[in-house]
Amino acid sequence: MHVHILGICGTFMGGIAVIAKQAGHRVSGCDANAYPPMSTQLQAQGIALVEGWDPKQLDLQPDLFVIGNVVSRGNPLVEAILERNLPYVSGPQWLHENVLRDKWVLAVAGTHGKTTTSAMLAWVLEHAGLAPGFMIGGVPVDFGVSARAADSPFFVIEADEYDTAFFDKRSKFVHYRARTAILNNLEYDHADIFPDLASIETQFHHFVRIIPGNGLIVADGRDDGLRRVLARGCWTPVEYLGVEDGWTAAAAADGSFEVRLRGQPQGVVRWELLGEHNRSNALAALAAARHAGVPVPLAIEGLGRFRNVKRRLEVRGTVNGITVYDDFAHHPTAIESTIAGLRAKIGERRILAVLEPRSATMKMGVMKDGLAPSLRGADLVFCYTNGIGWDATGALRTLGAKAACHDDLNRLVQAIAAQARADDHILVMSNGGFGGIHTKLLQALSEGR
Repeated sequence: MHVHILGICGTFMGGIAVIAKQAGHRVSGCDANAYPPMSTQLQAQGIALVEGWDPKQLDLQPDLFVIGNVVSRGNPLVEAILERNLPYVSGPQWLHENVLRDKWVLAVAGTHGKTTTSAMLAWVLEHAGLAPGFMIGGVPVDFGVSARAADSPFFVIEADEYDTAFFDKRSKFVHYRARTAILNNLEYDHADIFPDLASIETQFHHFVRIIPGNGLIVADGRDDGLRRVLARGCWTPVEYLGVEDGWTAAAAADGSFEVRLRGQPQGVVRWELLGEHNRSNALAALAAARHAGVPVPLAIEGLGRFRNVKRRLEVRGTVNGITVYDDFAHHPTAIESTIAGLRAKIGERRILAVLEPRSATMKMGVMKDGLAPSLRGADLVFCYTNGIGWDATGALRTLGAKAACHDDLNRLVQAIAAQARADDHILVMSNGGFGGIHTKLLQALSEGR
């Protein structure tokens, strides 16, 4: 079958493309923009990309169009598909019907940590010899791809609460029919489709309603939103994270931590990841893997060999003693925890935080009041304001002289390079390509600009 994917360069639809190709389908796709790591991953898989939404793509005569949620009515290619009554489905529907229907699905949901936790869980299952299929919203270093088809009965998926498609406004995760579900946390996000936190909680309630009684829910016991979701109805056993009658982590100064289940020691994770949020992610992965039959000591051993996900405090280069990082953080909570994690690693050396408020929620200014507090742990702050519709300078005013805003990318790069000095750590945070700023920064630093 030839499938043509609209919005193929998004992390989810790009994963669909990889799995469809591995399953033996002919795959092509289109998108308005393409940037690494997804564009390079698709090219490496031999998947043909078309730039833009020209209706002439109908001449490719695919058997089926798979339409991503980035595409809406008014898109010229969508309008042509509808007018000619050509077959189309959403990505989540295609995935369920063609891949997940007969699998033991382990789904990772929550506002933060979905990608990292999914990668941890997939790697632990891999380490245990279960060879799972997976689809993750990033590229785990241990696998080198964001998605993989497999004959294994197990499939790990990052379960997003964002809507499915212009013709299906349910959250994507209700399509996956999870047996094991991780609920990492729950905060307000996706302001372009959800009016408030309560509406997101309703979608999580819908997700919980379809998890079977022989399944498992792993949830953070300290999260009020998740407690409210589960109080609305739960028909599945629950194991909690962060509370004494559940899974807890006792951290040591060297970054290792002892895993405890209901107060009983299970073993020690020794790794190089940073921060309390990663310890919580690890506990969730351990609990889910245990439900799939992996002994906890073996899972702990696997976590000790986990090498994280691209764009999670990923070092992009070091020039003249200045290190440049790439990180996906784009929500105040994630920004604060990322800075705290880097601070724990580098001590008193300076952090230059560089932020692109690129997500739909950020562009709308919904999170602007939380932005300055989330950045306080940095020594200098640079904000790229091109494309946002609110006053970033005003939002960051409480940071005083250490914060600066720029609406021109080249001037932003020059300003950062002018301030940087040896032993500094430049932390670039965006959920997009950020105009290739990492390469531009490294070049400017090497030239002494």
